[in-house]
Amino acid sequence: MATSIHALNELGQSIWYDNIRRGLLDSGELARLIEAGVSGVTSNPTIFEKAIGGSNDYDAAITELVRRGLDAQAIYDQLTLEDIGRGADLLRPVYDRTNGEDGYISIEVPPTLAADTPATVAEARRIFGTLNRPNVMIKVPATPEGIPAIRTLIADGVNVNVTLIFSLKTYDDVITAYWEGLEDRLQRGLPVDRVASVASFFVSRVDTLVDKLIDERGLDPALRGKAAVANAKLAYELFQRRSAEPRWAALAAKGARVQRPLWASTSTKNPAYPPLLYVDTLIGPHTVNTLPPQTVEAVLQSVKVARTVDADLDRAHADLEALEAAGISMDWVTDQLMQQGVKAFEDSFASLMAGLEKKVAAVAAG
Repeated sequence: MATSIHALNELGQSIWYDNIRRGLLDSGELARLIEAGVSGVTSNPTIFEKAIGGSNDYDAAITELVRRGLDAQAIYDQLTLEDIGRGADLLRPVYDRTNGEDGYISIEVPPTLAADTPATVAEARRIFGTLNRPNVMIKVPATPEGIPAIRTLIADGVNVNVTLIFSLKTYDDVITAYWEGLEDRLQRGLPVDRVASVASFFVSRVDTLVDKLIDERGLDPALRGKAAVANAKLAYELFQRRSAEPRWAALAAKGARVQRPLWASTSTKNPAYPPLLYVDTLIGPHTVNTLPPQTVEAVLQSVKVARTVDADLDRAHADLEALEAAGISMDWVTDQLMQQGVKAFEDSFASLMAGLEKKVAAVAAG
């Protein structure tokens, strides 16, 4: 049955599910979502913290792994890789049907490695090799240390989901790193037609911080709720501009795949804003929107299917210029958001591991 997600697909946008847990796999819910048009899955440390620590889905598996002598770190690895592998297998028909354009599932390197390029590369290679499926993407944060890791991994043929992108400057660097990795690969005489990447540009968190600054400084309330969409639209404008460069044309002629912009953090945090504010305004070709469960359901019920991501660009530029004129530096905002994002994932990972260690100790104690 055709759904509104299928209609979005016709405009060139894929909808990915920003959630994974064993219950989704066991119940058939993920399979239902794929049938409804969802064509990818993303995960992160916060999602796994809620899945493993906040449910009983994994208790039997944890008990069995403890009895086999595994510690908390090894158990985390086993549980997450099994979920990602099963998700990849469910999505494999989408990957095959779209000739590798879609059907991916993402897993993140531990956030504790965000400032360590060699360790990020080594862990990404290990995860990708262990899963051994062509439709897995490894999430690497767009930190200063993550950017060179992206180039190395792409050159190695590892699919990369670049995460925690907030600023246009960082996004520009991410695009270049992807191209450099492809060029390195070609210089080695290796094919580039099966290497895939997305660039995850975070949206709602921009409004959350900017709106807070507007309120704290007593600025014009009319400035609220404008920054996130404007920032994302300018990112898409950058994507279009870079895609028109001869350097990309040369790579595309060799079979290289477009590194699609992916809109992340697209559920509205402010209840005063429409539930689909960061969906309806960012629809267009060569894009992905990764959505949490409640937003996917809202899309299935009421999304406005129309190309909007490159509409009203003059307004987007004007909105950001108005914020700068009011004293809000978007460079400062996006730098803060990157730091907060890395810290939030580190905290979730630490909480997850602490919870696992308690479960391991409880099982070991009988």
